[in-house]
Amino acid sequence: MIQDPHHLLPCAQRSCDVVGVFLVDARGWVLLQERDEHAPVAANQWGIVGGHVDAGEEWPLAVRRELREETGLELDDGVLEIWYDGHDTPEAKESPELRTHWQIWVGRADLTDADIVCGEGRQIVYVDPARLGELDVAEATAHFLPRFLGSATYRRLVEGSPTRP
Repeated sequence: MIQDPHHLLPCAQRSCDVVGVFLVDARGWVLLQERDEHAPVAANQWGIVGGHVDAGEEWPLAVRRELREETGLELDDGVLEIWYDGHDTPEAKESPELRTHWQIWVGRADLTDADIVCGEGRQIVYVDPARLGELDVAEATAHFLPRFLGSATYRRLVEGSPTRP
């Protein structure tokens, strides 16, 4: 896929489409990525697994690609569901007509840290929500994760109900 040069600008200078994934395990812990010093955004902070949707790429394909690139995971169809789809996000833009469109996909995956291949950042591991106050979380993580943890969807996933009711 050929990238539009506009797609290379920092997200603050352009409109962006971004996918993220919150995987929950049987304990209710959430998979997060500890970014390293080389990350272009939120360096050395804990972030959401995911990234930008490529120009012309469909959202479901982008979420699968990002998950595979960052974690090595290939999940079965139906494991992930869209939990959030919108523009109510924390990112600051250089101009008011610019926007960030986020889709956050969520699902239950009873895996362990040993099942994850860290393709980007320092580590990608399941994190106990009780420890979040101890972590330096990225702006988007601070925005979305507490909302997700307080949602009926999170409670349903922890209880082990099917991903799709």
